[in-house]
Amino acid sequence: MLQTSHHIVLNSSSGTAAGTGVTAADLMARFAALGISVSIDADASRPFADRLKTARDSAAPVLVAAGGDGTVTALAEAAIHSGKTLAVIPLGTANLLARDLALPLTLDAWFTAYEQMATRKIDVGEVNGRVFLHKVVIGAVPGIAAAREQIRGRRDLGAKLGFLAHFARRLSRVRRFAAEITPVNGESHIERVQSIAVANNDYDEGPGKLFARAHLDRGTLSLYLLRHLSFVDALRLGMGMMLGNWRHDDVLEVDNVRALTIRTRHRRVRVMLDGEIELLDGPLSFRSLPMALSVLAPPAVDAAEPTLVVARA
Repeated sequence: MLQTSHHIVLNSSSGTAAGTGVTAADLMARFAALGISVSIDADASRPFADRLKTARDSAAPVLVAAGGDGTVTALAEAAIHSGKTLAVIPLGTANLLARDLALPLTLDAWFTAYEQMATRKIDVGEVNGRVFLHKVVIGAVPGIAAAREQIRGRRDLGAKLGFLAHFARRLSRVRRFAAEITPVNGESHIERVQSIAVANNDYDEGPGKLFARAHLDRGTLSLYLLRHLSFVDALRLGMGMMLGNWRHDDVLEVDNVRALTIRTRHRRVRVMLDGEIELLDGPLSFRSLPMALSVLAPPAVDAAEPTLVVARA
């Protein structure tokens, strides 16, 4: 009998998983074809916190996140705390980490490439003890994202038009707020902004690079201050991202730090953490955790990347 070396958490309701109808039996058969025995948790009726505890406590050295970005972030935290390696089967809508790691985005291509994948150490961010892989956003964006969540899965034109109308109204009504920002090795300063984003490493600038990161191992956090954002500003900034010159837009200020604290007048702060809406106690304390997560990914093409070591149990 093959030793169980991979524990999979399948979120069958995530983005593309629901559309493709991927099942636990399908994943088990695909891994078996590679000579890998797996345990699979596809029980959506269990509290997700319990499923994460099962993953952390499993004997398998590799945790597999089969779902969207929220599932990946949650399993990444479990992998860090248990010293395991994370593999990502991208079944979400955005699949941000999968794209940054150049992972194949279809099941057939992913399993074809899997035997050539190797371990790679990457940074994660942390806010108030919570791990994030991409970014934490404070201000206008979480409210807009909450409205987006209400239409997730709906394909009718009315829902999409309703969201666009909400987006325009929200931007027209958003007020700036004061935030005290304290870098780890700098002086506190107060900013009046509409949104703040803290990203794990920096987003690239280049044609068509929308929230893409070529480097996940710089050990820094990127602080993005959005001072004001009208509907016209949003369109211009979006066009700048498509054309590759967004960093110099007048509405945006960018800085790189290793750690910082953000205080607002609110005791609890609504944020968007890797695409999920959360309420966190203030103040918000951020830091980078360099090379804290081991992931399986195709070999990096950048010679500056760390040497990769094939990991198989």
